[in-house]
Amino acid sequence: MVKHQETVAYSVLKKVSFPEDIRKLSIAELNTLSQEIRDLIIDTVASRGGHLASSLGAVELTLALHFVFNTPQDKIIWDVGHQSYAHKIITGRKEQFSSLRKQGGISGFPRREESIYDAFNVGHSGTSISAAAGFAQAKCLKGEKDKIIAVIGDGSMTTGMAFEALNWAGDSKKDMIIVCNDNEMSISPNVGALSSYLNRIMTGHRVTKLKADVKGFLKNIPGIGEHIVKFSQQIEESLKTFVVPGGLFEELGFTYVGPLEGHRLDYLIKNFENVRDLEGPVLVHVITKKGKGYKFAEEKPLSYHGIAPFDAETGQALAAASVFPSYTEIFGKTLVELAQEDQRLVAITAAMCEGTGLEQFQKAFPQRLYDVGIAEQHAVTFAAGLAVEGFLPVVAIYSTFLQRAYDQIIHDVCLQNLPVIFAIDRAGIVGEDGATHQGLFDYSYLRSIPNLIIMAPKDENELRHMLKTAVSCGSPVSLRYPRGKGMGAKLDKKIKTLKIGKGEVLRKGSDLAVIAVGATVYPALAAAEKMASEKVSVEVINARFVKPIDSAMILNTALSFKKIIIVEENVLQGGFGSAVLEMLAEKSVSNVKIKRLGIPDEFVEHATQEQLRHKYGIDEEGIIRAIKQMLK
Repeated sequence: MVKHQETVAYSVLKKVSFPEDIRKLSIAELNTLSQEIRDLIIDTVASRGGHLASSLGAVELTLALHFVFNTPQDKIIWDVGHQSYAHKIITGRKEQFSSLRKQGGISGFPRREESIYDAFNVGHSGTSISAAAGFAQAKCLKGEKDKIIAVIGDGSMTTGMAFEALNWAGDSKKDMIIVCNDNEMSISPNVGALSSYLNRIMTGHRVTKLKADVKGFLKNIPGIGEHIVKFSQQIEESLKTFVVPGGLFEELGFTYVGPLEGHRLDYLIKNFENVRDLEGPVLVHVITKKGKGYKFAEEKPLSYHGIAPFDAETGQALAAASVFPSYTEIFGKTLVELAQEDQRLVAITAAMCEGTGLEQFQKAFPQRLYDVGIAEQHAVTFAAGLAVEGFLPVVAIYSTFLQRAYDQIIHDVCLQNLPVIFAIDRAGIVGEDGATHQGLFDYSYLRSIPNLIIMAPKDENELRHMLKTAVSCGSPVSLRYPRGKGMGAKLDKKIKTLKIGKGEVLRKGSDLAVIAVGATVYPALAAAEKMASEKVSVEVINARFVKPIDSAMILNTALSFKKIIIVEENVLQGGFGSAVLEMLAEKSVSNVKIKRLGIPDEFVEHATQEQLRHKYGIDEEGIIRAIKQMLK
């Protein structure tokens, strides 16, 4: 049973602060350490939230790598970083681990700024092999012999970038080790040919039948059969290596080792010691169990991938469920309603069916939901192909991950003016996942693309109408909405279409105008209400559209008020406020004072959404402060 960390007497972990400490331990002590690290991870994530199942599955692998290799001189490069909690604990951050994902605390992902043991900053899938190849080439150029190890999950191995890196690395013949951590899952269950290829070793009848046949044959050898069968474990491992799908990697130029049992430290250490002395590119295939050591995570690894605070003993969430549904839930429900009316609607996800709210759609229309794996570029161009053939694809991807498909959005969708709908979830401030996951750039990286309509709802009811509008307009559309619960808005029974590029005045005023878009509209209304109690009359406009903006309304507002505050949950450079300034400059409007509130020219670190919105002045208090400053 997991206990709170302050009451646990960690017999081995208390002696471990850095990798050199674990190299002094016996296998028995390392096994005890594995369990103690799991207890600490479970206890911390239970109170803080975080990526649980993936980190639990990689504990022994982490210990074996640091035991065998001379880190930090030898470099371990983690892919994504979801699995790196054990790594953090044994590389000098044990005492700070309770600050995981807190404002000012340690990141949930490897960060070079945080530790010399974090060789490369990560957060998105599929980057580790490319980075490792760069490290290996640099070591060669400098004449250094340090080892380079990339640890990548089988889900991340399906990304196009990983394939590109494998192709280059195998041909380069440089010394590098790729560890494929195969748990048969990324976030959602893996899809694709490579995933099937890897997983055949666990379920394939060829392996099972061959193993049974050989053991049966050996047992029947007169006189010596029973003695030989004592070596069956070694025979089994040898047979697996003989028939498992290592040929693909061998053909690419890698020495293939495995599959290895990922929770047997003695096996892992012995094999890594052998691999350490090999030259050229090596791929080590390790089989692990996601959520290992915590039954709730083992049984439901998807639910415990990224999880909010929970009771460690029961596995139940601590926070009461919100009375309001999330934007993601409303999106999924609305898409099902629209798909019932229009047979052309199809949905596409990049390994995030549950995360993007498409479970309902998958149940209702299993033949119209396509999970392409961790392959955002493919998802977008796949959608373009469907659109050319008369379908209406809805591509549901988080803002931070859609960045990976920028060329495809321009070249394959917008250039051909195809009716592809980008449902951009987790847009704006995301929170504790930090800089790699904040969705703060999509207004800016999409606004310059011709033919693309960009809209953002003020609440979940408007989200429904905007989705209907996107389906009906016949153009490429970006529809972005935030992480988390909705505003509790009453949902209209009938979903209607909105006029493209038309905003709305939500509150009349006379002293100053606030033009807000998306998640900043309700804080602007709250600020205006508060200022009314101080005899200040603030007009509030819901812009709705970032492209095309409502030029007529904004121009009239500029001429009427002379003082305008623009609020957006996006970087200021190239965002909605920039669009307003550009339009006013084109109209030669200069005698108006404008203050823009948004994210400055910096990456936003981890903290709660509320803390970050307060820090950057885009919450109610920040808008009130800006109003008072402008009125002075």
